[in-house]
Amino acid sequence: MVSYLVTGAARGLGLAFVQKLVALPAEEVCAVFATARTPSPELQELVKQSSGRVVIIKLEVTDEASIKQAAVEVEKKLGGKGLDVLINNAGVCQYTMDGVKSMDDLEHSFSVNVLGVHWVTRAFIPLLQKGTQKKVISISTTLASITLARAAHVSPAPAYKITKAAMNALTVQYALDYEKEGFTFMALSPGWLKTELGGGDMADLTAEEGAALSLDIIRGPARGLNGQFPKIYLPGWENTRHQYDGSNAPW
Repeated sequence: MVSYLVTGAARGLGLAFVQKLVALPAEEVCAVFATARTPSPELQELVKQSSGRVVIIKLEVTDEASIKQAAVEVEKKLGGKGLDVLINNAGVCQYTMDGVKSMDDLEHSFSVNVLGVHWVTRAFIPLLQKGTQKKVISISTTLASITLARAAHVSPAPAYKITKAAMNALTVQYALDYEKEGFTFMALSPGWLKTELGGGDMADLTAEEGAALSLDIIRGPARGLNGQFPKIYLPGWENTRHQYDGSNAPW
């Protein structure tokens, strides 16, 4: 039985992760800690239907005190057991239509997308060290790829790209520090999703599709994924614009 913690679980991809995880048999997923600044009605309904397997934990990723308190609450709920999988999903994306020169959201984006991931990961490392899987997945995007920057330039979200690239670098540093302990840290690209963050109906996939395909990787064998930047695999989409071919995206 595996335990999960998902940040930013009130809506979008985070909510879809919780939905997909709790739909799995209890013998496979014993607990899902769904963290959010403010729980949504949809998340609260999932709790009611989960037979106790979904637990809402209040957590604000830009507030270290909130994160530390959340870690204490999760530890109590686990009753001496470790946390198996952490999914750093909470993120922010704002659009700057007049280009990088008018970007004024970099500090806030960095607080959420980089510092938030660092603070949450650091706070939950002790519980993950007691877990059986020791997986930390930080949700990224191929928009953060410096190699692919020219192709991604059409998307007017420079602060998002810059901070997700920094988050990718953070992921690699954690991967190197903890590889000897059997950890797997990865920056995972779930595809272009029809969420508020992702751009709505213009995108390729629903949040539910992105969550399901991401979980194929998250729940799969960990071998070779530490410090990597995998993309989802969707048959028939290998040669499309975003190439959902399961390969590692270039940094």
